[in-house]
Amino acid sequence: MHSNPIFSLPQGQYAPSARKHQGIPGIEITPEGRLFICYYCGPEPCEGPGNYLVIAVSTDGGNTWREETVIAPDRPDLRVFDPVLWLAPDGVLRIFFAMSRSPKAPDVFDGRAGVWVSECADYHAGKLQWSEPRRIGDGIMMNKPTVLHDGSWALPAALWSIFPKRMLPELDGFYRSNILLTSDGGKSYRLLRGPDVPDRHCDEHVIVERRDHSLWMLVRTLYGIGQSFSYDGGKSWTPGEDSRLGGPNSRFALRRLRSGRLCLINHVAGQRRSDPAEKFPIREKLAVWLSDDDGVSWYGQLMLNPGPDVSYPDFTEDRDGRIYAVYDCGRIRHGQVFLARFTEQDITAGAFTVPGSTGGILAASFESAGA
Repeated sequence: MHSNPIFSLPQGQYAPSARKHQGIPGIEITPEGRLFICYYCGPEPCEGPGNYLVIAVSTDGGNTWREETVIAPDRPDLRVFDPVLWLAPDGVLRIFFAMSRSPKAPDVFDGRAGVWVSECADYHAGKLQWSEPRRIGDGIMMNKPTVLHDGSWALPAALWSIFPKRMLPELDGFYRSNILLTSDGGKSYRLLRGPDVPDRHCDEHVIVERRDHSLWMLVRTLYGIGQSFSYDGGKSWTPGEDSRLGGPNSRFALRRLRSGRLCLINHVAGQRRSDPAEKFPIREKLAVWLSDDDGVSWYGQLMLNPGPDVSYPDFTEDRDGRIYAVYDCGRIRHGQVFLARFTEQDITAGAFTVPGSTGGILAASFESAGA
């Protein structure tokens, strides 16, 4: 049966007060300083059918926010999830997201899913106009694309292997941390088979092009963050191994800044819960580091939030070098999404020293809406 995501407003069944699950945010900023964040929500206190995404806008540096657009599935057995905002080199703001069949929780992955994209060419408009969403490939995308030295865009799109009973025979060999590559500005995409890093879990991988043009793939794993390298443009990959970056089996964020440094947001520590049945360590102590040598060494450790239940960072950078990051807290308890503002100077100092820098401005919460 054909299906297509639909656009709506954050009211009625999509109002904050109707939500019981909210988080997994993304962020982008325009050259003029207009901020956009996205996150996905649900009518039940878990991931599952009926998940939809929200796009919110700020025109005052992130101090106040207005929810503006909802993108939702057009059938009750589908879910829209894992949104990614990205302002591409062509000046078009894009939102990528996944859609998968999900007849009931926890059936959150149908074995194929699919990466979709919608474009907003005029992001200054009072009422944003998004293009009809189109499906660009199999898989799930959870982090921003990387622009390679030849101008092509590498999108991190994974096919999960954590649901072996849902792996489809026709996709055998592609249940990996793959790349969707476009050399024509997003008009067409081709799939590059990525590495199969041992113990990967939901992938949520990041692609870094190092100064020698080799590719460094970092992947979420049960032990933290795994890694693999490609020296031929993504055609082949080294065996997966532990990156030693640590983490509690959760999404992390890593990108190159305008300065040329790499910036990493990850958890300082992830202690196992006292209940051995819990497979996830505690997601706490979210912090930021810098690297001057393509990830060989790191310094800084600016603490964004020392508390528990904080996770899923994403960040962007304005033309003056200020970094804006988002992360969630208590997706089921109160659905909070926080914004942090800081600079490389703050990271180096390990403290918020620059005026205007802060670790957390509340950008969204369904708790305050009475849920």
